[in-house]
Amino acid sequence: MARPYSSINDDPDYGEEEYDGTSFHQDLNVMGYGDDNVEGGDQAGTWASGSGMPSDTKPRILLMGLRRSGKSSIQKVVFHKMSPNETLLLESTSKIEKNDISNSSFVQFQIWDSPGQIDYFDPAFDSEMIFGGCGALVFVIDAQDDYSEALNKLHMTVTNAHKVNPNIKFEVFIHKVDGLSDDHKIECQRDIQQQAMDELTVSDANVPAIHLSFYLTSIYDHSIFEAFSKVIQKLIPQLPTLENLLDIMISNSRIEKAFLVDVVSKIYVATDSSPVDMQTYELCSDMIDVVIDVSCIYGLKEESSGINAEYGGVLREKKERRKRSQKRPQQ
Repeated sequence: MARPYSSINDDPDYGEEEYDGTSFHQDLNVMGYGDDNVEGGDQAGTWASGSGMPSDTKPRILLMGLRRSGKSSIQKVVFHKMSPNETLLLESTSKIEKNDISNSSFVQFQIWDSPGQIDYFDPAFDSEMIFGGCGALVFVIDAQDDYSEALNKLHMTVTNAHKVNPNIKFEVFIHKVDGLSDDHKIECQRDIQQQAMDELTVSDANVPAIHLSFYLTSIYDHSIFEAFSKVIQKLIPQLPTLENLLDIMISNSRIEKAFLVDVVSKIYVATDSSPVDMQTYELCSDMIDVVIDVSCIYGLKEESSGINAEYGGVLREKKERRKRSQKRPQQ
């Protein structure tokens, strides 16, 4: 089986040009497919067809969906510690935003936030380079909006991406369900899942089965963290070993449930084989928040703890956001 990961450009200035549709040549240069070198970073360079890729082999996660579906908010809340209320001020994504996530030994990947108006299967784009090295594709659907157009784009994206790379893990986030009742949430998930699978079955009967995973998510509770945890776990080759080690620890202790958690993002990269109880995971996440907030207030000696050294940037960013929100004039 071909490995699901591929090398990717580590240029931090990637995607600084806006996609206004005026120049496909400019778009391709931004994507790294042109002849001009991209500035910034030691591994800056081109991704022209036939050229060699950088040696980095981090898995790549693509965030896709229609405009205003909540893609950027998800990324900011999960990986940049932005409060959900602050995401209301975010502008619609007009360019590809590439983020390198290197929080721990197991949380090592790149996440690309893609504008909803871009068609990556247009002949002007090299879909092989975009999807060929993709580990997971997360498609976000706004559950509070009419999702017929989103389902059409989901079908087009999944079928074409699968042709390029059959190893991609396809994940569907049914997002913004915080405003729906429990019955409406279940009905919405059933409807979206049924329509998505029916379209794949009817229109692509001769194509091998494409598996889609569906999650109900919201940035106002822990559902988005649990969903992203499931996505990340599928990209960790050591997952069976980690689960086995946690099972051994559980069986030799009085611990009821064990999570291996990335402290920065609160994503759990592994857990023992017993079923996950959402309330238990929420309790663990809240305890992590308490520890980080207390260390942010009182501080820890740098030589006695690795928290400040490893997560200091996140803590400082969190404090700065709080200061800015306090200074923001009331409307």
